[in-house]
Amino acid sequence: MQMRTKAGLVSSRRLPETLQRAIRRSRPRVLSEEGSSIVEMALSMIVLSMILFGLIVMCLALYTYHFVSDAAREGSRFAMVRGSACAPPGYECNATAAQIQTYVQNLGFPGINPSNMTVTTTWSAYPAGAVCASAACNDPGDLVTVMVSYNFPVAIPFVTASTLTMSSTSSMVISQ
Repeated sequence: MQMRTKAGLVSSRRLPETLQRAIRRSRPRVLSEEGSSIVEMALSMIVLSMILFGLIVMCLALYTYHFVSDAAREGSRFAMVRGSACAPPGYECNATAAQIQTYVQNLGFPGINPSNMTVTTTWSAYPAGAVCASAACNDPGDLVTVMVSYNFPVAIPFVTASTLTMSSTSSMVISQ
């Protein structure tokens, strides 16, 4: 003989009374939503932290690009005032590509790794634009172009690490 209980379960007289009580007690626990908010919060925090750390890394990339463009301007200015006709005592005239690279890499911008930076310098006859192989076009009135490239490591949690290459170019007319 079967009968209906308050919990809607069908019981039988064949089941022991203790087993019937255990079934009645466990049914509301199985259907309850206790703890689901903790799981939802954990999943939401993972997504939120990925977005937050991604935003921080992209802000650092923007910060790095600012210094890369400034390094290109500083390098072209360094070459501009060290042309073949520079006269002030204490200056090394006729700046070479190696000197400009050393100068730019030693600027010491905070958070910038100099080993990730590449500096390329070219000289050209201005205004004709013929590119010179060396610093032979290092006369006043010629053009010096400095290109700085920087490999920025992008590391966002749960995302594959990659490298973002940033570059900036600055050209100035040699004054001395």
